Amino acid sequence: MNYESKPQQVGTVPHREHHELKQTLGTWQLWGIAVGLVISGEYFGWSYGWASAGTLGFVITALFIAAMYTTFIFSFTELTTSIPHAGGPFAYARQAFGPAGGFLAGMATLVEFVFAPPAIALAIGAYLHVQFPELNPKHAAMGAYLVFMALNILGVQVAATFELCVTLLAIFELLVFMGVVSPGFQWSNFMRNGWAGADQFSLGAFHGMFAAIPFAIWFFLAIEGVAMAAEEAKNPKRSIPIAYVTGILTLVALAVGVMVFAGAAGDWTKLANINDPLPQAMKYIVGEHSGWLHMLVWLGLFGLVASFHGIIIGYSRQIFALARAGYLPEWLAKVHPRFRTPHRAILAGGVVGIAAIYSDELIQFGGQTLTANIVTMSVFGAIVMYIVSMLALFKLRRSHPQMERPFRAPLFPYFPAFALIAAVISLATMVYFNVLVAVVFAGFLLIGYGYFLMTRDQREAALANGLLEE
Repeated sequence: MNYESKPQQVGTVPHREHHELKQTLGTWQLWGIAVGLVISGEYFGWSYGWASAGTLGFVITALFIAAMYTTFIFSFTELTTSIPHAGGPFAYARQAFGPAGGFLAGMATLVEFVFAPPAIALAIGAYLHVQFPELNPKHAAMGAYLVFMALNILGVQVAATFELCVTLLAIFELLVFMGVVSPGFQWSNFMRNGWAGADQFSLGAFHGMFAAIPFAIWFFLAIEGVAMAAEEAKNPKRSIPIAYVTGILTLVALAVGVMVFAGAAGDWTKLANINDPLPQAMKYIVGEHSGWLHMLVWLGLFGLVASFHGIIIGYSRQIFALARAGYLPEWLAKVHPRFRTPHRAILAGGVVGIAAIYSDELIQFGGQTLTANIVTMSVFGAIVMYIVSMLALFKLRRSHPQMERPFRAPLFPYFPAFALIAAVISLATMVYFNVLVAVVFAGFLLIGYGYFLMTRDQREAALANGLLEE
């Protein structure tokens, strides 16, 4: 199967033109999407890992996960450049393992990308609440959905250019944060009670390091979303590898810097289990009424907006690709007649996300906050997708040795093997520490599989219409 753009047969063009995306994205825009998708992970979410692992324990967890992501991205890039398809992991798994494999990867990716935005939107609401205490964070989160869904519908070129701009501003803001808190930097603050609330390593610290895995993953979650923009890239075989490699290196450096500087600024225990750790860390150095603090809050929104906006691009392309292939209702695969964007998919994902924001009673369980459970749910989808993708890489190397591979995974099979093993370890520990969330995630997969079994005719129709290739 070849997913590259090519001339269509006479008779299929009128039907396909309503399901095709416009190729407009360059290398810098893809890099902006890669970093922007993830950069909110530097602003919030990760500090929940301190609550269970402590600062020192979480450093070890974060470095392990950083190694997993680095090896994963170098391996995943081979799949993305070989099969540049809006479905991303769905397309790779389908070619490797058939329709059922495509379903599993697609459903897992959908959970990841649909549940990540409400967590980020709640953080946007928390940041705005700092400036406007009378503003309900949930209402602000819903407002963010409405604004950025509209921006995404206007066109991918507009959306990607905006993404690049806010990503650059977000990186600048993180550097400003590190610079402002640096005068108060003290290693003793970071080291104090650094092993799960104790000064010395213990079995409890080891236990906490595994429990913190979802929040270390949040540092890098969704970078693989660049794959879903592959059909809209001008030259995916060249630009995607550059975007991925430079993107993961940028994110690793920022993650380590932000975590260390925030923990060394003061009492890190007060930064765990909150949605705005950076402004609170800065208060230790500049006080509550400093202009620096207000600047951080406003500029901090750029990082959250970059990820929120970028993941809307990701989830909409995943819904679009699954619907186009007959795995979801076909009407979700329509593109806007003027803007050539998957407007229905954008709106559908937004409806689910807004519902999640207002579903405290349903999602706030297991002793964790609403945000923590949404983050964990998203991470479950990501980890399952990583496992299936690495298995697909190994399978395609054997079953399709002649496939064109513009980028080949370095140090094969060691890099993808490490990424696969690390992902399996992460999944096992997440199930152990988050049984209720795991059960809900499994429920989503079972419901989706029931729909998959009942809709074989949809996939056959997609194949007949030239929307799904064998």
